[in-house]
Amino acid sequence: MKAFLLAAGLGTRLKPFTDKHPKALAEVNGKSLLEWNIRRLQTFGINDVVINVHHFADQIENTLAINKGFGSRYEISDERSAVLETGGGLLHAAQLLQEDRTCLVMNVDILSNINLHKLIEQHQQSNALATLAVQQRPSSRYFLFNQEQRLCGWEHRDTGEVKIPKEGLQKSDLRPLAFSGIQVIQTQLMDLIQLRGKFSLVAAYLSLCATEKIMAWNHTGDLLLDVGKPESLQRAAQLFS
Repeated sequence: MKAFLLAAGLGTRLKPFTDKHPKALAEVNGKSLLEWNIRRLQTFGINDVVINVHHFADQIENTLAINKGFGSRYEISDERSAVLETGGGLLHAAQLLQEDRTCLVMNVDILSNINLHKLIEQHQQSNALATLAVQQRPSSRYFLFNQEQRLCGWEHRDTGEVKIPKEGLQKSDLRPLAFSGIQVIQTQLMDLIQLRGKFSLVAAYLSLCATEKIMAWNHTGDLLLDVGKPESLQRAAQLFS
């Protein structure tokens, strides 16, 4: 199985660091987020990674070359011409990922002690198109799941926006869970997505969830940190040694 690390973002929340560097190279206890995640994947036997690049792409490529992929085989999905967000980035990398039936996709700025073996096992057992790691925790945005843990919608608590593609469902019938930025997909997903250009994986999942099986894997209680702000780097240094 390959992993796709989403590392092309501008990292605006990490300014001023990202004025001169990509967020993937922000350091926690002397190791970049990129290295943390590659080495974490290795502990679960995932030694092939595809990394998308845009913002200060040369710095990421040079770091990987100098460090020989931190011990993993790696390929670059080049988005220098235009950043495509998570969904567009996945489609852009399709040729590098589709040789396997299953792929792990994760944001490079997420640090977690999540048991990826359990996530992958549930994905395989449920025969889902995609399995999303989620938690019961405070957030402004939530995926909405039915009692069978199948994705049915999405809501933004700050704006009040709610999207439930399948008719006949009410928000009150669904359980909100916060997305962890980690998912396992069947690479067939990339053939089913009709969106093009710049779009998020959230939009892709919502476009498919009325007809396709997209499931939750609830790992509430696990340590998870979105290292997107300078203060979260300090918090990460305390939690991840």
